Amino acid sequence: MAAGFAAAGAQVWVADQDAVGLADCPHDWRKSEMDVADESAMSDLFAEIAEVWGGLDVLCANAGIAGPTARIDDQPLDGFRRCLAVNLEGAFLATRAAAPIMRAAGAGVILYTSSTAGQYGFPNRAPYAAAKWAINGLMKTVAMELGPHGIRANTICPGSVEGPRIEGVLEREAALKGTTRDAIYRGYAAGTSMQTFVEARDIANMAVFLASDGARFVSGQIIAVDGHTENPDPKI
Repeated sequence: MAAGFAAAGAQVWVADQDAVGLADCPHDWRKSEMDVADESAMSDLFAEIAEVWGGLDVLCANAGIAGPTARIDDQPLDGFRRCLAVNLEGAFLATRAAAPIMRAAGAGVILYTSSTAGQYGFPNRAPYAAAKWAINGLMKTVAMELGPHGIRANTICPGSVEGPRIEGVLEREAALKGTTRDAIYRGYAAGTSMQTFVEARDIANMAVFLASDGARFVSGQIIAVDGHTENPDPKI
C-alpha cells in the first residue's frame, strides 16, 4: 500500500513494530517504530504528523496480526485479546487521532483493511474473524459520522494474499487438520471463482483508487479484492 501511494505521488508515513521491515523502506518515507495498540504512542504519532505535515489526506488502518489458529474451545484468551487489540483497537486509535486533523481540513479518506474473514464465518480463526467483522462496523459508523465533514471511509477485504504472512496461516491450518500446506493452499484457491490467491499489489491498487477523486462518492462500502471468495474454509 505504501509503495502504491508513493508511486502515485503521495508522501508516505509508515508505522510498524517491525524494525527490520522499516529499515528496508525507501529513505524518503517517514517511519515510526511502534505498537499500534499503544494508545499514547498513537496519540504522539498523529500529533507529530499534524506538526510535520500540517494535515493528513489518507489514513490506511492496515496493521494486523493473524491471531491464534485453533478450535474455539482451545482458543487462548490472551491470544484473542491481542488479536483484537492490534486489528481492531489499533484501527480505532488511528481513526480517533486522525479524525480531528481531517475534520479541520474538511476532507480526508480513511481506509480499513478487513478480510474475507470479515464477511464469512471462518472456522478455527475466531479472534481474527471477530476483529475483522468489527472493523466493518467501525467503518460504517465512521463513514456516517464523518461524511458531513467531507471525509470518506471504506473497508477493503482481501482474500488470501500471496506472501510470508499467509504462509504462516497455511502451516498452522495444516498442522491443525493433519494435512499439508499445499493441500490447504489448493483448498483456499479452490474457494474462489478465479482459482487463485491475490497479490499485495492488487490490494494497493484498490486503496489508491479509493483515495482518488475517481471514488469521490464511494463511502461506507465493504469492497472485497479476493478473486470472488465463496467458501474460505477448505474442506480437507
